[in-house]
Amino acid sequence: MVTSQQVCPFLLSLDSPEATLARAGGKGASLARLKAAGLPVPPGFHIATDAYDRFVEANHLVDGILSAASQAQAGDPATPAASAVLDRASEQIQTLIAQGTMPADMEEMIRQRYADLGPDVPVAVRSSATAEDLPDMSFAGQLETYLNIRGGDDVIGAVKRCWASLWTARAIGYRLRQGIPPQEVSIAVVVQQLVAAQSAGVLFTVNPVTGARDELIVNAAWGLGEAIVSGRVTPDTMVIDKKTGVIRSQQIARKEVMTVRHESEGVSGTREEPVPDSMQQQAALQPVQATELGRLAVKIEQLYGQPMDIEWAMCDGQIYILQARPVTALPPPRVVLDWSVPRKGARYFRTSVAEILPEPLSPLFETLALPLWDRATQKVMAESKLLRPGEFSLLTIHGYAFYEMALTTSQTVRMLLNLALHARPLVAMLRKAREQWADGTRPRYANVAAEWAGRDLAAKPTVDLLAGAQQIVEAAASYYVSIQMVLAVANLSEAIFNGVYNHLIKRKNDLAALTFLLGFDSAPIRAEKSLYDLAQWASLNDELAEYLADISGKDFAAAYQAQSAPISGRDIWTEFSVRLAEHLNQFGHAVYNLDFAESVPAEAPALLLETLKYFVSGKGNNPGERQAEAAAVRERAAASLLARLRGPRLRLFKRVLDWAQRSAPMREDALADVGLGWPVLRRMLREVGRRMVACGAIAEPDDVFWLQGEELQAAARLLDAGQPLPDNQLAIAERRAAQQAKHGATPPSMLPVKGGSRILGFEFGSMMPARVDQAAGSTFKGIGASPGRVTGPACVLHGPEEFERMKPGDILVASITTPAWTPLFAMASGIVTNVGGPLSHSSIVAREYGVPAVLGTGVATQRIHSGQHITVDGDAGIVTLCD
Repeated sequence: MVTSQQVCPFLLSLDSPEATLARAGGKGASLARLKAAGLPVPPGFHIATDAYDRFVEANHLVDGILSAASQAQAGDPATPAASAVLDRASEQIQTLIAQGTMPADMEEMIRQRYADLGPDVPVAVRSSATAEDLPDMSFAGQLETYLNIRGGDDVIGAVKRCWASLWTARAIGYRLRQGIPPQEVSIAVVVQQLVAAQSAGVLFTVNPVTGARDELIVNAAWGLGEAIVSGRVTPDTMVIDKKTGVIRSQQIARKEVMTVRHESEGVSGTREEPVPDSMQQQAALQPVQATELGRLAVKIEQLYGQPMDIEWAMCDGQIYILQARPVTALPPPRVVLDWSVPRKGARYFRTSVAEILPEPLSPLFETLALPLWDRATQKVMAESKLLRPGEFSLLTIHGYAFYEMALTTSQTVRMLLNLALHARPLVAMLRKAREQWADGTRPRYANVAAEWAGRDLAAKPTVDLLAGAQQIVEAAASYYVSIQMVLAVANLSEAIFNGVYNHLIKRKNDLAALTFLLGFDSAPIRAEKSLYDLAQWASLNDELAEYLADISGKDFAAAYQAQSAPISGRDIWTEFSVRLAEHLNQFGHAVYNLDFAESVPAEAPALLLETLKYFVSGKGNNPGERQAEAAAVRERAAASLLARLRGPRLRLFKRVLDWAQRSAPMREDALADVGLGWPVLRRMLREVGRRMVACGAIAEPDDVFWLQGEELQAAARLLDAGQPLPDNQLAIAERRAAQQAKHGATPPSMLPVKGGSRILGFEFGSMMPARVDQAAGSTFKGIGASPGRVTGPACVLHGPEEFERMKPGDILVASITTPAWTPLFAMASGIVTNVGGPLSHSSIVAREYGVPAVLGTGVATQRIHSGQHITVDGDAGIVTLCD
């Protein structure tokens, strides 16, 4: 008989200094560290990796495991075929482990150590791999944990199942993607007394959304924490000041289910049960308990010296720490920016082009493109005779684009007089706007881009490539400035039509003015119809449809770019790739962000995948049918009014209706082509980057966007002369870090912050695309840009790299949307933005889709977090936080 007092090489006390990563795995090593530091960790013990290794050797499993694992190593996890290989390998290995016999002395020692915890005490049996819970590799959720295990037999069975979970298909695939060889991984097991938690949850010692290091974020729900981890319940959320322990904000969710342990004797495991009605909207954690939990969390962060993700549970008022791991994905800390004006007396505005430059500019765009945009803007201002050189310019503050207007009172009066004196030429410019755009700047822009797209870029001297890049940017700037007139005509015609209709024509039961402007074709709608047609074609092939339904965006992009068929139907995949390429060639130049350092859809087909999946599944509405229905309603409404009206009102209605209907579709077509030259421009600049990488001047081709224009020109001359280049990698790293610190800020729409929106006694703040005066609370206001009311889960997206997080029925929350965001509108049940107005892209497309939208809130991406339920009232322009 083995006693618990005997020395056992593979069983370690929970706080043992020998519970290292190699012997206790990531989870076990962390628990040992916490226990040794005196933190309230439930009692238990480690079954070290030595035990697993001995079990494998005693049952002669090494060769079988490595053989099966090597089969998976040969496959590409991006393909369905490789997924099947992973499944087969996993099944083979787990069968080997299940059939193996644990050495008798080992089994007896585990049983005795378990008995030392108490007679048939409920325990949690947790896997702890040697490649788990590391600072750069969380591995979370890949291995198994078994809760409420009671009795020696069940503990032994759970230990073997934990060992087997080292070889699940997802664990094998994860290690394959991380480059971890199968022979280098092992597993320990932690056996701990189960906390009969009345409430439990997770805590981050840093805000994982904003990166704020002075905040603790606590999630709490009733019962065991598994319901939160698995996503089956929306938890309460608390934001706690890390320094003072004061609760800054608290959102109480409706918690309808909870995970509890089986109470019946002889029954292991857990079950879900409904939360009593009286508790569903009660806080699962009281303020005093939250403060104590915060104190423990700060101690844990100090122990590890870095932000931590902590699992906790509470029983009878006692808080227990169940696990702590480093936070592996964290935005940089957000800096507080000083928005004082650079020029006293001047006014600064984030409108027009600044609206589609939502983030700090890349150094190359700021020094190459922005001056050309400013030059094109100055030229138009001079032609209009409104402003003189130096009175209006385009610049950056903290890297964000702003327009500067530096006018004294007398200069402002002069400008207003010029506006009156030169009204006729301005009207003439507006009348010619469509012609100048359609027959002038657009074809010139398209021709410059097409000319360079047809050249062999690799054969061109570097100086010529930069000269060509400047030609494209100059054409783009001229194009953008010219479409301001197009946008002005479209906006003015809609505003006048709305005014005439609402005040002179509309009766009580007549349809809204919006009805008469829907159902027209535009570039974003044509792009949606093209993607829908592609999805309908793909859905006809079961294998292709199944592949698209299961694949991740990253793996989809890899398969598409590799031009190798990931399905057995090679011809089908080839045809699909050709059709997708045709779609991207036609619509792939729409920009997410005007800064050419950001990719465009033509380069990133994975960004279309979620919408493509949605259409392939058959859930999406046919956009052609939706458009036809809106057009039919529009025509019937117009015909009814034309038949009813007489005399001057009829003539006025026909005139303003015709003007608005001819002008409105121009707006989206004009905006959609702003990035017409960006695909070839990015190829040109990346070709320069490739040459600089070959010379050791930068680390990767995209680093070229982190150089300034003058630096790039100097590098081009040296490259063409065959001379060595300076190493720019340190400067690039510093610039990346500086920009990242400012990334995600919400710059004011107008500066100075106080009084900047008031000019000559007039308040211009309401005309800006983002509010600056939001009060604290669970509601905030914006512009009701598309009617309707909807409540649903929010999906906060900070850029296209997060598109795959969007799910059908989500309410899309973003800083701003551009035409390239349109595919997401097919899945969205509502739209909320920081920036935008009733005539912005978000508004126009949301109305075409019949989706409620509140725009220009200024704070949406800061106040709302993904998964939170919100109500969007597009009629009142109000957003309400429900959770």
